[in-house]
Amino acid sequence: MALVLVPVRYPLSEHSRATLSKAIREAEARDADLSVLHVNLYQSSERVRRSDLKRAVESAFGHVPNARYVVRSGLLVEETILEEAASQAADAVVIGRKQVSRWRSMVRRLVDDPDVERFLRDELDCDVVTASVGDS
Repeated sequence: MALVLVPVRYPLSEHSRATLSKAIREAEARDADLSVLHVNLYQSSERVRRSDLKRAVESAFGHVPNARYVVRSGLLVEETILEEAASQAADAVVIGRKQVSRWRSMVRRLVDDPDVERFLRDELDCDVVTASVGDS
């Protein structure tokens, strides 16, 4: 089955809820599983558990069919998302428009061309979907 990966912050911000909403619609349109990812940063003392993430998503959206909840630890959010997308063989990654600028600065450090979508497609061989508050 196809897989859509969506990285989110915890607690869910307005932007995270908009990104999740877009990812849920994308997963439904693709008849895909949805993997909701949160990254616990090594340099932060706060630790989110998978059950916390699931409870927050279900509180905002109700039960999400074919969803799994993943919490990973990492030094850089972007690198951890890339690793997770590759390890799960994601067919699509849905990121918030707000995240694009953070990705762009990371990509600039790695390559000359800051085209985030192309970089992610080259690295992951999957679709990259961006979401913003107000998307319907």
